[in-house]
Amino acid sequence: MHWNKFSGEYIRPSNMSFSSVTLGTGTDFPGVALVTGAASGIGAAIAKSFAEAGCRCIAITDVIAGKLEETREEIINVSPDVVVLTATGDISDERFVNAFINSVIAETGRIDYAVNCAGILGNNQSSTNTSLPEFDRINDINYRGCWLSSRAELRAMLKQEPSPNIIGDANRPPARGTIVNVASQLGIVGRPRCTAYSASKAAVIAMTRGDAIDYAEFGIRVNCICPGIIDTPMTNSDHRVSAMLDASVAIAPMRRKGRPEEVADCALFLCSHKASFVTGAELVCDGGYVIN
Repeated sequence: MHWNKFSGEYIRPSNMSFSSVTLGTGTDFPGVALVTGAASGIGAAIAKSFAEAGCRCIAITDVIAGKLEETREEIINVSPDVVVLTATGDISDERFVNAFINSVIAETGRIDYAVNCAGILGNNQSSTNTSLPEFDRINDINYRGCWLSSRAELRAMLKQEPSPNIIGDANRPPARGTIVNVASQLGIVGRPRCTAYSASKAAVIAMTRGDAIDYAEFGIRVNCICPGIIDTPMTNSDHRVSAMLDASVAIAPMRRKGRPEEVADCALFLCSHKASFVTGAELVCDGGYVIN
């Protein structure tokens, strides 16, 4: 699947059909997974981890088309029978987000696990040295984009019936779906020259708590992950970024960067029936940064 945000046209490849998607059985993830920001780093690791865990239908999106295609190919390499839906677009664009979610529902009938991972780094400036365009860009992706994605996912989940496929066992109640938002350790604690970024991630944490309260009665769980410094292309983009982040790595008791797969483990736990009594939580995955 490809979504062309410029023409507003939804294009299905002529040699592919998803009208008869077969969901998995005998797995902790028999339903449909959706991951934003899936072109690289944490988002790509989460998408691949769903495939490794037995999920047979995964929808992924990112603004970088080439890298998103690489993720799709890596998912297929992990599990050739996985149906992968892809869409290239800007998750801060309400029109794109709604079209993407609607097209996933049209193809699969539901969304069971949604992980909102799209995000960018801050500008490493104090408030007085931050321009309004810089502030808007950080918040448009990190907060607005996450909120738009979560809102569209919630609307879709509210319309679907609780799925017996994701109960896990007879002692756990049915669930309509689960959402995991990716925030940051810096949404919990402060750091010099990080106001706009920290605020954007703190907003994601607050949004998660509010949605967890509002939608628990409908069988929808909403949680977030607060990663520390993770070894990804974004944190290794150039030597200046790496040098800046090395100081944060040194603060954490574990004294290393995390791996994207370690954050993916947290995301899959929160999406799974093993976390069936967990909602509104912020799961910190930072090597101990916030306690030190």
